[in-house]
Amino acid sequence: MTSTSGRVRAAAQLGRRSARRRTGRYLVEGPQCVRELLRHEPELAEDVFVTADFLTTQAEFRELLESTPVHSHLVDAGVLRTIADADTPAGIVAVARWRPATLEEVLPGLGEGFGAVLSEVRDPGNLGTVVRAADAAGASFVVVTDASVDVTNPKVVRSTAGSLHHLPVVTGVPFEVLREATAGSVRLVAADGYATTTLPAADLTGPHLWVFGNEARGLPDAQVAACDDAVAVPLLGRAESLNLATAAAVCLYASAMHPARA
Repeated sequence: MTSTSGRVRAAAQLGRRSARRRTGRYLVEGPQCVRELLRHEPELAEDVFVTADFLTTQAEFRELLESTPVHSHLVDAGVLRTIADADTPAGIVAVARWRPATLEEVLPGLGEGFGAVLSEVRDPGNLGTVVRAADAAGASFVVVTDASVDVTNPKVVRSTAGSLHHLPVVTGVPFEVLREATAGSVRLVAADGYATTTLPAADLTGPHLWVFGNEARGLPDAQVAACDDAVAVPLLGRAESLNLATAAAVCLYASAMHPARA
């Protein structure tokens, strides 16, 4: 398959948000992400582009590709570079259909669990890393507000390390809609460095969603005020602050390890 073939040209366009929106497709790059796509959401995989060298060193993928209803294409490294967003592609790239979850689907299943909300998060690496942390901590789902970076951005997808295919991700939700949908049933807990309540003193019992804000500005005052609680991660050493992904991981694991869930 050459770089001028229709499937290659279509895949190469998915680095642009406009193409992803128009087609409802996105790129899944690298062994870990593609493996988790094929294992957990094989019905969404459409094309896999892979080099012969990769299949030589990653023999498990031969069986995985043969057992999945996906179009597999053997390409050379040059063709793969025209498709991939990463500067140094890791030998395999997939095209998948995007199927976001909805609040109506995920909220009834929250039970006594917890989840994460990303509000106005603009850095793709941060957003993907928080999705990965939420997955690792056992969160029920992730909500990404309409003012945040596109979840199907290739760097976001790579940063999730496959977790994007493990838990539901709700996208494009205005914060006000989320607040209305959760009022009286699910507590919203703002992660706010200026909060007077700090971990581990926070009340993390019952169903709740951590709300994480922009990397530079944090959450808008109005959103903090609209949440049921505000909690800070204490800085016990001399560090001025924690970055978003690190703070989110601490908060999510505090919920996961709370005695009410032990």
